[in-house]
Amino acid sequence: MIPHISRQGAHFASTTRWGGVSTSPYGELNLGGAVGDDPAAVRRNREIAARQLGLDPADVVWMNQVHGADVSVVTERQPDGQAPTVDAVVTARPLALAVLTADCTPVLLADRAAGVVGAAHAGRPGLAAGVVPAAVRAMTELGADPARITAVLGPAVCGRCYEVPADLRAEVARVVPAAYAETSWGTPALDVAAGVAAQLAEAGVTDVVRSDVCTLESDDHYSYRREQRTGRLASYVWLGPEDS
Repeated sequence: MIPHISRQGAHFASTTRWGGVSTSPYGELNLGGAVGDDPAAVRRNREIAARQLGLDPADVVWMNQVHGADVSVVTERQPDGQAPTVDAVVTARPLALAVLTADCTPVLLADRAAGVVGAAHAGRPGLAAGVVPAAVRAMTELGADPARITAVLGPAVCGRCYEVPADLRAEVARVVPAAYAETSWGTPALDVAAGVAAQLAEAGVTDVVRSDVCTLESDDHYSYRREQRTGRLASYVWLGPEDS
């Protein structure tokens, strides 16, 4: 089953790589449609994942992610193959939002009282560009209150493993100091999830749950850094009954 947590009717889930129909090197539950996998396998995997979560696959909104900071406000079901080219989506409609990752940090946001959810794709460029604060602002424009938002940060490469050149670490840390990190072997690194948590706190979001899974270290998760040619995990957020 797909790992799933709920907070008073707000639901958050992140897949592993198991339980789907894709073959090597995408085996098994690849949910990314732009990595070279058989499109029919990806469609079937998305159906499998949605059904396991009790969702109608037609109610899941995807993104064409480009490592930017643009946000789309979703007001209706997504026509097949017409995902917005953005790195965050928000909605006040009864839809599920999905974000694809394979080391980047998936950020899931929900204000149950306002009926508003958001999802953001926070890689290194998106972190520096401010995609997560942009998503929170878009949610507030729909009636959400940052003080009520629960944020769940899904599986991602950890700061102990995300090695980068020293000048790149310095560049990102100038914008988001909390992302400054060092690998377990003593070289420059970035902790994107820590940077996201700091940005959320600055935006007024303090209820933050961080996954303890490092995708680079976990064979149960896809990691672009480990495998290069690989599949994508999906993280979902939606509102529903507390016991669903």
